[in-house]
Amino acid sequence: MANSAWIKSMQEELYQFDRLDAWELVERPLCKNVINMKWLWKNKRDEENIVIRNKSLLVAKGYAQKEGVDFEESFARAARLEAVRLFIAYAAHKSFTVYQMDVKTTFLYGPLKEEVYVNQPDGFVDPYNPDKIYRLKKALYGLKQALRAWYDEFSNFLVSKGFSKDADLSGTPIDQTKYHSMVGALMYLTANRPDIMHATCYCACYQAKPTEKHLTAVKRIFRYLKDTIHMGLWYPKDTGFELTAFSDSDHAGCLDSRKSTSGGIQFLGGDKLVSWSSKKQDCTSMSSAEAEYVSLPACYAQVLWMRTQLTDYGFHFDKIPMYCDSKAAITILCNPVQHSCTKNIDVRCYFIKEKFEKGIVELFFVRT
Repeated sequence: MANSAWIKSMQEELYQFDRLDAWELVERPLCKNVINMKWLWKNKRDEENIVIRNKSLLVAKGYAQKEGVDFEESFARAARLEAVRLFIAYAAHKSFTVYQMDVKTTFLYGPLKEEVYVNQPDGFVDPYNPDKIYRLKKALYGLKQALRAWYDEFSNFLVSKGFSKDADLSGTPIDQTKYHSMVGALMYLTANRPDIMHATCYCACYQAKPTEKHLTAVKRIFRYLKDTIHMGLWYPKDTGFELTAFSDSDHAGCLDSRKSTSGGIQFLGGDKLVSWSSKKQDCTSMSSAEAEYVSLPACYAQVLWMRTQLTDYGFHFDKIPMYCDSKAAITILCNPVQHSCTKNIDVRCYFIKEKFEKGIVELFFVRT
């Protein structure tokens, strides 16, 4: 290229490489992937379409990179358009002045973690070392990890200035021994505090790798117990002794597995709470009705065990009332026709249907 303006533009681009210490000339290593370079040219124009500057950009042919050899991670976060529009809308609402900036040779500020080698650019080969190549110290346009390297550098700068990142979903690890001890104490208390059963079981699911957010949840349960120390179980003597059960379920309440949680409680005489449970279902329910229907057998299994135990005390129960807050689940149970929409429900869930047809239990709807 003989045009002096373009030559000057390319020299300015290479000056930025030297100024930012982006590379170093080294001997060609053996068995290393060496990437070729390419020049890109563009005319910068003003609002009247008049050329005001010649822009030269030296890029790497990143498509020749090999994953695991000269790049690992290439993902980098980018601002969502919704976030940009929200920012602009807020600035307009508050009559703020918005400034837009541009970082020159952005990617050359991002240090590289991997060893990346590139050939000398066309037209600017060192006459004294024509066989040498460059080892990159900084990211370069065209590299697969360029955006990631710039993001890491920019993030570190913001953190050094007092800014903070969004909450880390993985969380900060904590001492497992302390967490196990606290959860163990809560599990012991669930023997007479059914109100903490669900929260305690949920925290117990994370004993393998507890984090600070899990510890915060456990401490919250302890604070709740401190303020409700007067609460407990009460068994009056001058009331009935009929066996009654309640079954309930959420739908896809577990954020990690999207499985539902079954809950069940059993009363004697309607006011003596003797059994309760909260357990994550081992199958994924496709609807709230299915989740409610799956929770019924677990509740009934406990009812059946209690019915057997009470037989030894001289009590014989039939048509045991069970309450559920899902009309759809009750309809599935009471309808003798097996609709195609219920075929995906596990066969074992029809265990309660068999008992219902034998008259051992009666199912009623109760409002939540």
